[in-house]
Amino acid sequence: MCFVCEAKHAAWVGRRAFLLAAAGAATAAISPPLLAQVDVGKSSELRKLVPAEELEGAATQEYAKLLAEARAKGVLAPPGHPQLQRLRGIAARLIPQAAQWNGHAKQWRWEVNLISSKQINAFCMPGGKIAFYTGVLEQLKLTDDEAAMIMGHEMAHALREHARARIAKSQGTGTLLSLGAQLLGLGQLGDVAASIGTQLLTLRFSREDESDADLVGLELAARGGFNPQAAVSLWEKMGQAGGGAGGPSFLSTHPSGPERIQQLQANVPKVQALYLRARG
Repeated sequence: MCFVCEAKHAAWVGRRAFLLAAAGAATAAISPPLLAQVDVGKSSELRKLVPAEELEGAATQEYAKLLAEARAKGVLAPPGHPQLQRLRGIAARLIPQAAQWNGHAKQWRWEVNLISSKQINAFCMPGGKIAFYTGVLEQLKLTDDEAAMIMGHEMAHALREHARARIAKSQGTGTLLSLGAQLLGLGQLGDVAASIGTQLLTLRFSREDESDADLVGLELAARGGFNPQAAVSLWEKMGQAGGGAGGPSFLSTHPSGPERIQQLQANVPKVQALYLRARG
């Protein structure tokens, strides 16, 4: 019993420190925010056909299940784990930048956790549920700047509500979806969202979604004071890691390539001033 109490206390202390760090970073930004420097346009209107609350609720349940399974296997990093503290420190600098891309993110209950696994993988589920696998940090030997680029990219998928739009598209397009919304009601479309909670970890985004997340993630990281050049070195490492058979699971849903790197290189100058400003 005492071990359970101690574990709960440790988890609260770790989470409280993380939230305080995030709040501190937010209040430290006393200068007015600059407008977005990367051009990604508006989020897909189709996403509105799937209630955000339904999908975020499904994501929260799936995330809790994942953490429970990791805890049972002894692979969930404790609050004091150095790599977890490192990731939460990065998140504390990125989260205050999120509202510019999605005002609803102010109400999200952000979480960051680390799972011990050789997988080269990371994700951010709808509602701000972030997880990294130790494999992506250790096998790619990521710097803080490169880790911030991955986190920013994954946060961007959530902020731009790519999963929500993807679900809507899978149910049909145009008038079919509009008719479905009228006949079935958004609640039933929300049930569809909840039913795919288990698929959120393997959801494949379109090339446009990936490009969108690359650029928004690049700007999020730059605003947080992380060197935007790290986006290029990160994807170069990803490309090298994917050279052999059975490459990183991350690349199965986030394919690397020269075009991706070229686009990032072209956008680094656009956010350089944001990075310098954040660095003071």
